[in-house]
Amino acid sequence: MSPRSTVAETRRTRARIIDRSVALASVDGLEGLTIGRLASDLGLSKAGVLGHFGTKEALQLATLERACALFTALVWDPAAAVRPGLCRLRAVCRSWIDYLEHAREIFPGGCLFTTAAVEFDAHDGPVRRNVARLLMVWRRRLAGEVRLAVEAGELPADTDPEQVVHELTGIYLALNQALQLLRDPLAATRTRRALDRLLPAAGC
Repeated sequence: MSPRSTVAETRRTRARIIDRSVALASVDGLEGLTIGRLASDLGLSKAGVLGHFGTKEALQLATLERACALFTALVWDPAAAVRPGLCRLRAVCRSWIDYLEHAREIFPGGCLFTTAAVEFDAHDGPVRRNVARLLMVWRRRLAGEVRLAVEAGELPADTDPEQVVHELTGIYLALNQALQLLRDPLAATRTRRALDRLLPAAGC
């Protein structure tokens, strides 16, 4: 086997491990990730799994970064070409609902970031800092769209972008809980109603 083939195979194996870690962490949390479970699920040795990361913390951080890339592809990318401001914000919100409702093959346990935030909010260290960093990046992106909507006259001039983002976050935390814990068949419908009150359509 050539060195190039070996490198490519190593990358594929690492990607398989991380993708499986994302699925498991959405159900069992990042702390629930175990080298033994991953090795068993993927038909690898424990040493083969651990050798790609070195530590469980490194695996957790790699899992978070992969989950972020998947979230971006599922929630932001479908709306990226929509007109900036209110229309794009509403498109992102629609994709966000779809992600929580339908991305079960990738995130069988619902939003991994919600799970991780609850797991690590009382801890310190690199994993908590990374969870907080990724959530703040997302909040800043949403707030940027709110500001564009205000500048375009699509939302009132006195709109507080941070307040809108705070309320949006609450709406989606409630949606994740209603879907995961309560199995509420009306969860997505109620979320759309809440969004219409918070972000009137204005021709979008």
